[in-house]
Amino acid sequence: MARIVVQKFGGSSVSDVEKIRKVAQRVKARRDEGWQLVVVVSAMGDTTDELLSLAKQVSADPPRRELDMLLTCGERISMALMSMALQELSVPAISFTGSQSGIITDDTHSQARIVEVRPARLEEALGQGKVVIVAGYQGVSRGKEVTTLGRGGSDTSAVALAAALHADCEIYSDVDGIFSADPRVVPSAKKLDSISPEEMQELAAAGAKVLNAQAVEFAREHGIVIHAKSTHSAGTGTRIERTAGEQGRVRGITSETEVWAFCVDGSPEKLLEVLDASQVKPRSVSFDAAGRTIVLVPLHDVHGPDVLRSKLPAGVSVLDGMGTVSCVGTGLHADGQVVRKALAVAHGVGAPVTALSSSALQLTVMVPKAQVKELTKKLHEALIG
Repeated sequence: MARIVVQKFGGSSVSDVEKIRKVAQRVKARRDEGWQLVVVVSAMGDTTDELLSLAKQVSADPPRRELDMLLTCGERISMALMSMALQELSVPAISFTGSQSGIITDDTHSQARIVEVRPARLEEALGQGKVVIVAGYQGVSRGKEVTTLGRGGSDTSAVALAAALHADCEIYSDVDGIFSADPRVVPSAKKLDSISPEEMQELAAAGAKVLNAQAVEFAREHGIVIHAKSTHSAGTGTRIERTAGEQGRVRGITSETEVWAFCVDGSPEKLLEVLDASQVKPRSVSFDAAGRTIVLVPLHDVHGPDVLRSKLPAGVSVLDGMGTVSCVGTGLHADGQVVRKALAVAHGVGAPVTALSSSALQLTVMVPKAQVKELTKKLHEALIG
């Protein structure tokens, strides 16, 4: 039996009809080589943002269930058009939603986690010689509710299907793999031939948008090797797989400006209760120079920001205009030089460090948003070269 490969194409790769046709031709070429294919697609271009904007015109804090019903429409458009494009090339194809594909999630709307995959319909279609197109980013709970997997969730869909089908997994985007920094911010950024799942997960969680953090976590747990490749070129890409990482070496630097930093005088327990009730997951909890607790939240998780502000308990304020820069590598907590260099570089570019957090794999500094880009460049120069 031919080997199966799961390929995922992001929104920019299927942003218009012409690009969908090009992806279809690429899929056909791979099938002609003898592979069986499952193709996971995201919504076209900015469709998800446009649908979210519509929702917020109706409601300041849209109900998460109805958001999921609305946002899953984007991927359904892409999957149907991709199937049509393949059939125009005389390639037998069929499209499935996340629920039809057997992607079973927990009950959490907007940020559901996959708990099981039942790929019977996919296996049947593959056995009939069809290319299977799957709407990414979505699944169904055991209570039969439509759910979405959070930002970048199509990556998670692809990895979960690859695990269930014992298939290879390829994630396609506009860039040829994973770089040591965003090449649009740091032109000297280096492409990595490989990176460990742990390091990639930290980069994704800290703001790198090439891969979804939950997808990498799923791949690590199930032993799936992810190959990140370019939609538009025949480069070598990057393999996300277990490697013998060099201790104390910074592999990548990433930044995030779309964050809220909550400053808490005293215990953060009540704030965490409010965030949990609003289905908002903190990215990190750290402390500033005055010993206050800093709770960092990605803004893409906050669908009703004004409503959330109104619910903040006493003693909690929002530090506006902040961003983060994160250094990722193995064993960073064991190398004090990395921390000293990072603080010295921040001082050199005039970026006051409001808070700092570190772990075995990540060092993150919070600075004013206006200094994030310059600090990212200078840290890359100092720690990677």
